[in-house]
Amino acid sequence: MKSIILLICLMTITERTSVFAQYDRNSDTTNLEKLYQQAKSAYLEFENIHGGYVQTNNVLMHYLTWGNPSDTPLIWAHGSFSHSYELAKLAKTLTDGGYYLIAVDYYGHGQTPIPAHEVSLYHSADDILVLMDSLKINKAVIGGFSRGGYIAAAFYQSYPQRVKGLILEDGGSVAFNSFNHSMSDEILQKKLSSIVPSAEADSLYNKSYDSEMEAYLSLYDKSIGGTQPELLNIIKKRGNHWITYQGLANFFSMENEKQFRDLVLKPNKSPLYGTSITMVQPKIIFRNLTVPMLILDPVSANDPIPFEKENVALTNQFPHLITRVEYPGVEHNVHYAQPDKFCQDLIRFLADVKRKGLH
Repeated sequence: MKSIILLICLMTITERTSVFAQYDRNSDTTNLEKLYQQAKSAYLEFENIHGGYVQTNNVLMHYLTWGNPSDTPLIWAHGSFSHSYELAKLAKTLTDGGYYLIAVDYYGHGQTPIPAHEVSLYHSADDILVLMDSLKINKAVIGGFSRGGYIAAAFYQSYPQRVKGLILEDGGSVAFNSFNHSMSDEILQKKLSSIVPSAEADSLYNKSYDSEMEAYLSLYDKSIGGTQPELLNIIKKRGNHWITYQGLANFFSMENEKQFRDLVLKPNKSPLYGTSITMVQPKIIFRNLTVPMLILDPVSANDPIPFEKENVALTNQFPHLITRVEYPGVEHNVHYAQPDKFCQDLIRFLADVKRKGLH
C-alpha cells in the first residue's frame, strides 16, 4: 500500500481497491470461517507476545514491540491508512541490526480510536512521550513514514531532549503545503478537483459490517493468500457493527474537494487534526538541529509530491548531522518498494548515531 501524506490519502484508497480483491462470498462458508478463525488465533497469539496499550491524556493507544529492550529504541509512526504492523515483516532484520523496535497506532488507525476531543499531530507526539515514560525509555530514535514523519518532526519540536536521532521516510522534512503552493493557480485547481475517491473505494473504506469476519474478508487479498492476521488490527467495533477505515477521510479533512481545498488554501478553517499537518514547519523545527537525521527520499518522475530540492537544501545546511538517501524510481513508500535497502540504511544510521556518541 502506498499511503501518501495527507495530500494523497484518497488516491491511496482508490489504489488499494485494485490490490485488495474481496474474498468470494459464494465460497464455501465453512472454509471462510476456518480462514477467519485461523487468522484470529494467529493475531491474538502475536498480540499476546508483541502487543500492548498505554493510557495517555488523549487515548488508549495500541503499540507493538520487537527485540531486546536494552538495544537502541526506534519508535515508529506509520503512514496514513496504515497501522502499527507496517514494519512487521522487517522487524527481525531491524532488531538483528540493533534496534528495539516500537510501532504505534495513532488516532483512528489499528486499535487506537479517534478521541472524542480535538487532537493534532502534536497530541500524538505527547502520546509517544507517555509511552516512552511507561517503558522507561529516556531517549529514542524517532521515525515515521509520510504522516508519521510529520509526527516524528512534531515530537522533536516538542521534546528534543528525548531524541537520539530522526528517521523521516518521505514526510516531516519539508512543509506539507510546499509543493501545493508552488503550483500555478490553474494546476492547483485541477489537482484540488481531482481529489475524489471512486465509488468502489468509498464503499470499501466507509462501509460497516455485521461481523468481524465480514470486515476481515472485505480486506483479504486473494493474490497473497495465507491467513493475513494483521488485517484484524485494522478492524474496530463501533456500536453493533465493525469498521475498517470509516471516518478517517473526514478526520483528515480529506473527505471531499471542499475539505481538501480549505486544507490547502485556508488551513485554519479545517478541524485541528486536519490542519495540524500544515503547522509542522521543518525549516523552523530543524533550524538548530542537534541530532543525527536520516532522510529517505524517493525520487520518481511520477512523484506526486517531489521534495528532492528541499531535502537537498536541508542536508546541505547540516552535512555533519543529516544523511539523505535517494531511492530512484520509488514514488513514495520506500519500505514497501525496497525493503532490503530500507533496512540496510536504517541499520547503517544506527551505527552513525552510536558513532556520534548519542547512544
